[in-house]
Amino acid sequence: MGLLDVLNGMQQGPRGPSNPSAQSSGGMSPMTMAILGLLAWKAIKHMTAGQSGAPPQPAPSPAGGGASGGGLGGGGDVLKQLQQSGQGDKANSWVGTGENKPIAPGDLANALGADQINTLASQSGLSRDELLNGLSQYLPKVIDHLTPEGRLPSDSEVSTRL
Repeated sequence: MGLLDVLNGMQQGPRGPSNPSAQSSGGMSPMTMAILGLLAWKAIKHMTAGQSGAPPQPAPSPAGGGASGGGLGGGGDVLKQLQQSGQGDKANSWVGTGENKPIAPGDLANALGADQINTLASQSGLSRDELLNGLSQYLPKVIDHLTPEGRLPSDSEVSTRL
């Protein structure tokens, strides 16, 4: 099962669509678009950081595994940002093999910053509150799925999962 399988499953939510009439037939849900947008935003920032003269810094492997954060791309950068904002214990639990610790929408907003939140809300069509509530619910699951071995995957491992 790859990331797209997870995101497609999340489109329906744990109990099916919460408002079937609001969901279009086909396409991605706004929350799926927001999660993909967040990961893409981070991946692009990660790739373009090397173009400014400084090489991009890989995110450390929270569980002590041997892989760098480069393989997870945007996900590794999201984890690094969460760790730097004091949410490392929660982010590390998503990567680790144990239970995922929840993150409050406000904590996620503080970690990601207003610019990212506003951009993602605008691109997904969700309100700021809807976006943060959804990200706080689904981002741990996505990161957990991308790190089944309790560590950040290598580039080749990511390509096989996607």
